[in-house]
Amino acid sequence: METKTHYPLIRTIYLYIFALLGLVLLIVGSVRFLDMALRAFVFTAAEKEERLWSKQPPFPPIEIAKIGRVEGEKLSPKEEVNLSNEEKAIIDNWIIQYNNWREERAKIDPVTSRRHREASLNLAFILIGLPLYLYHWSIIRRETKKQ
Repeated sequence: METKTHYPLIRTIYLYIFALLGLVLLIVGSVRFLDMALRAFVFTAAEKEERLWSKQPPFPPIEIAKIGRVEGEKLSPKEEVNLSNEEKAIIDNWIIQYNNWREERAKIDPVTSRRHREASLNLAFILIGLPLYLYHWSIIRRETKKQ
């Protein structure tokens, strides 16, 4: 007759490690949700820089020096801008793409988009951490009551 060997120390260590892991995931998710809420409703200026960077327009695909200077400055009379038909077509295509980009960008709030990504991650932490913690902690409590 063969007897099974139990390893109570290893089992106890396993249960405590996974209960701790579940608790850590639960805490991380909860802290991140609280941080998001504080930035959204209390510290509203914390994300102003992110909104500013999201409004940066893309660069044209042709050298800026060839197209001209920054808007508001005029080309000096000595400078001549010679663009080939291909370069003119590229610029026209870029203008169309830029206008489309501006329209699409105007529909998206980057901060709200990032908050949704973070909320998804935080909820995943909580949904994984809570059952992991509760299951292993209930086994620990059950075994300590027996002893």
